Amino acid sequence: MRRLLLLTAATAWLAAAPRPGPFSRGYDVERYRIELSFHQATHSFRGTTRISLRPVLDAFTDCELDAETFRVTSVRDDRGKLRFEQPPGKLKVHLRRPHRRGERVVFTVAYEARHVSVDPLQYGMAKGYHLGLSFKDESPDHPRLIHTLSFPEGARHWFPCNDHPADKAASEIIATVRDGDQAISNGKLVSATKTAAGTRFHWVQDKPHSTYLFVMAAGPYVQVPDTSGALPVNFWVYPKDKADAVRAFGRTREILRFFEREYGVPFPWDKYDQITIPGIGGGAESTSATVIGDVQIHDEKADKDFPTHWLVAHEAAHQWWGNLVTMRDWSEAWINESFATYGEYLYSKHSLGEDEGALNLMEKRDTYLEEARTKHRRPLVWDGWQTPNQNFDRHSYQKGAAVLHMLRWIMGDDPFRKAVTRLLEKHAYSTADARDFLASIRETSGQRLEGFFDQWIYRAGHPVFEVSWEWMESTQVARLKVLQRQNPLFETPVEVGIVTAGGRKVHRLRIEAKEEQSFDIACDSKPLLVRFDQGDHLLMELRFEKSVDELVFQLQHDDAMGRLWAARQLKNRGEEAALRRAAREDGFWAVRRAAVESAQGDAGFFRERAADPKSTVRAAALRRISDPRESGFLVERFRREDSYLAQAEALRALGRTGDRTQAPLLREAARMQSPRGVLRRAAEEALRQVQ
Repeated sequence: MRRLLLLTAATAWLAAAPRPGPFSRGYDVERYRIELSFHQATHSFRGTTRISLRPVLDAFTDCELDAETFRVTSVRDDRGKLRFEQPPGKLKVHLRRPHRRGERVVFTVAYEARHVSVDPLQYGMAKGYHLGLSFKDESPDHPRLIHTLSFPEGARHWFPCNDHPADKAASEIIATVRDGDQAISNGKLVSATKTAAGTRFHWVQDKPHSTYLFVMAAGPYVQVPDTSGALPVNFWVYPKDKADAVRAFGRTREILRFFEREYGVPFPWDKYDQITIPGIGGGAESTSATVIGDVQIHDEKADKDFPTHWLVAHEAAHQWWGNLVTMRDWSEAWINESFATYGEYLYSKHSLGEDEGALNLMEKRDTYLEEARTKHRRPLVWDGWQTPNQNFDRHSYQKGAAVLHMLRWIMGDDPFRKAVTRLLEKHAYSTADARDFLASIRETSGQRLEGFFDQWIYRAGHPVFEVSWEWMESTQVARLKVLQRQNPLFETPVEVGIVTAGGRKVHRLRIEAKEEQSFDIACDSKPLLVRFDQGDHLLMELRFEKSVDELVFQLQHDDAMGRLWAARQLKNRGEEAALRRAAREDGFWAVRRAAVESAQGDAGFFRERAADPKSTVRAAALRRISDPRESGFLVERFRREDSYLAQAEALRALGRTGDRTQAPLLREAARMQSPRGVLRRAAEEALRQVQ
């Protein structure tokens, strides 16, 4: 699941959080049959859920379920009514007699909810994130809708269930909606029947999945099918968005096929739908029917700045990671999210090339490191949470992706992929944890990586390396010094690239759990460049002071990520000519952007770079302009730009000029439609500066 609206946890609860006990309720649900009807005007619904389960213990007499928001009106089995209680958050059903282990138990719960409203803050979710089943009245942005959000514990708000990822069950979801509306859910559509109350849609998901993956969305959706393959693939969007649906989701089938090859396991479900809903920024990977925030639909102009392919890839990867194989409990959330986030990188590299893939991975590392420096550090496997959502932070997503990349580098591509396939096949339609992954590695490659798992998955933190080197003329060696500035100390291989007049050589070294190590590396002449972590494999903080000459050489001759790093390091180092040259000539846009951001420059230079072919470079150049004399140029750039982001930066720059005569233009821009409201927000910010 990729969410941009979740609350980030603070350090305080990391220290004080209780340890949840092992999960067990004494039964295993086999199937839920959920039937729902709705009253949009009052935001109310009625439902019945037939639950088929088998006890895992003898003398099973009472069944406890999760149940919130709705009021249970009756519970019945095939012989009549059963006694029940509904304490806060729970439903306790008293069965007619004790049942043996493995004996099938079936009962049906009837319930209703009126004026539905669930406070997301109560569950550690962001304001505006509507947990459970919610009603959306018609607005300028969307038609009237009904939809569910079951992650992480939202299922209990629209049907009684054992709302824990470990208890997987088949599902049937039957929704009666207004004529003309569609109802979309997990699995196969087995019937759509006209009734006096509306249209009755009956969906069946026969393969077991966890309750947080159950979904239902209803409204006047338009179906946009991808007919280029046998697997049914559909995009369900609002009528006004039909023309833009393929732009947002058109790579879906290609992405699914890529992951089938990457994971070595065929797509595991009957179909794949993507359904737009309001109120979320990212997506929720419900089994075979992902819901996607409607902000991801965009026009052609926005595609360059707001592509959706990364999000489509993330949610598609979840159909294997999270849906086919699910975290055994919330403390193992990394099983779901790290693999899905790593899937973003894999597809980025596959579709856009090595440099874009490397940038994608670098940004994931930086995103985690920012959280680690400013908020908290915890192990990937962590049972210190108070609410499940606290596990879904930058550790589970970005750190875990970086850790998987390191693991793949250490193991090798082929052994890593075989272990991944083994894990998916062995635990299909079930649950897994880090120990299961470690076992799959041993079974497929014979490699024993307990130390890696102990260090990177079961322990918090990351290494902080302080690196320096000196040339030993008398012995013709480069002496590399590596200090670790964190506790505990880490062990890891590292590749060091050394460039001399004779070319580049890469040396694989072993960093031990020591505060200080030195390595003497034989060279044919004094190095022109020493690159610590050649290939960018490690998750780390790096402090590496270099001479200006070495940085300039690196900016001109290293790989893309090395050039980008050098451009940033050269800021305020007096090498304006080298930075300007990189800003104009480097073949990778991210290096040009970094050079623009580091250059001192003048208005003429930034005006020139505001014509770069890449919109993000143009935006970076416009951010550097504040001279009141550039007001006319900025107005021209705003009018002529084909990028919303660059237009927004032109507006902000107008604000920095303080030119009050531009207030009418800024007010005009504040009324313009744009993705995520970027023009409106930029114009309002600028207006505050000029008024």
